[in-house]
Parts: sequence; structure tokens; C-alpha cells
Amino acid sequence: MGRVVLIGAGPGAEDLITVRGLKLLMQADCVFYDALVSPSLLSEAHPNAKLVAVGKRCGKKSTAQHFINKQLVEAAEQFKLVVRLKGGDPMVFGRADEEITALKTAGHSVEVVPGVTAALAAASSLQASLTLRGVARSLTLTTPSVGADEVPSTELFTGTENDTVAVYMGLRQAGPWAAALLEKGRNPGTPVILCESVSLPSEKFTPLNLGKLPSFSAEQLTDGPCLILIGKALSKACAELQHQAANQIHLHQSVHAA
Repeated sequence: MGRVVLIGAGPGAEDLITVRGLKLLMQADCVFYDALVSPSLLSEAHPNAKLVAVGKRCGKKSTAQHFINKQLVEAAEQFKLVVRLKGGDPMVFGRADEEITALKTAGHSVEVVPGVTAALAAASSLQASLTLRGVARSLTLTTPSVGADEVPSTELFTGTENDTVAVYMGLRQAGPWAAALLEKGRNPGTPVILCESVSLPSEKFTPLNLGKLPSFSAEQLTDGPCLILIGKALSKACAELQHQAANQIHLHQSVHAA
């Protein structure tokens, strides 16, 4: 019976994986990896390791979860050390429970190595605390994304006006759930930051407010993964981003005028 380890690869940058996770990756005989795992991180795997892509991206062709579970069980019977490399943290919107259950049911031992989830990486890049004394005492991680057998709902969270909310995989449905928040009394001026490709060289942050989110066009963004941060704790970061954008526009206009 092989050993299976679920490892959080972090939000994208290859050097944000933990030391423990990297050591196990370098020893693995077989590695199942997500679509958002950096190719340079995969190059750190053992030279003889079998690499299996099992990525999932919203709106794109992906591997069915039940088939991933089956592959993991079969690999655990063939290899000494199997690594399941997941983007972010395995236990945050990573379907880890389904994989762990399948492996344990088949009699295999499972370990989990945590990783840096996108919300925390975004906060670090922005240098903005997601909890702030006197402003925000809690952080909600949520997603409007549902499984094939689930009914979509705009009931995202029940936090207070000042709570910070991190919405994963929520850009496509931003209109309905943002409108629902506004209808429930959320202040339309609440700061919002769209966080694209967090931790990567191409990372981009777009500041706006909740009132503008329902009409925001996703076409203005890149094809990278997008996390949405909402809350008063982001006020300073939003103001700084808006100031930077205004300076860039001014510089662009000055160059053209010259």
C-alpha cells in the first residue's frame, strides 16, 4: 500500500510552497497536479516521477472528480509515494474531502500538507490586513460555484457590514450575488478589489466598489484566476490602487501631449 499526500502548492508562485511540501514533491513516485500549478514547480519533482495532469478550470474542459479519485486509489496501489498537488490550500475549495474519503475507503493512508490560499496571498501583495482592529473582526471565504447536483444560491454569507469577504471562483456570477448583497442592505460604497493571477508576475489588482460590481465587465480582465475581496478593511488599499491608476493615466496623457 502506497502513501498519499495532498499538498498545497500555494496561489501560483512556485516558491510559495512549504518546505515540507517541496521535500515530499522531490521524493514522489507519482504526482497528480492541478491546472494552476506552476510548471517550474513541477520541474522540482523527482526526475523519474510520473506526472499526471488532473486540472480543473472554470468554463474549460477538465477531469471529472470521480475519475481523479479512481486514479489516486489505483496509483496508491502501484507507487510508494503519491503526491496530489493542489493549487492554494487543499482544504479550501479543493475537493480534498472527496479524495481523502475515496482513499481511506480503499484502505490507503492519507496526509495533508497545508498551502497558502489565494486570499492570504492577495492580502500580502496588497499589504492589506483582511482583519483590522475596530473595522473587521472576521474573514469569510466563500464561493457561488456549485456542483452539478447543487442549486445555485445568492446567499453567500451572514457576516456583519464590516466583515471582510473573499469570494473564490465568483467572477462569472458576480452580477447576481453582488446585486443580492446590495438588496440585503450592504453599502454600495463598500470597497472591492478584483485580484487576478495572485503572486504571479502578471498579478493585477482592480479597485472598485460593490455598487459597480454588478455591471463590471469581465472582458476588462485577463484569463487568469480571479479572487474578489470585499470589505471596509480594504479602504486604504483601494485608495492606493486608485491613486496609482490616476498617476498612470496622467503620465500616459503627458507623454502623448509631449
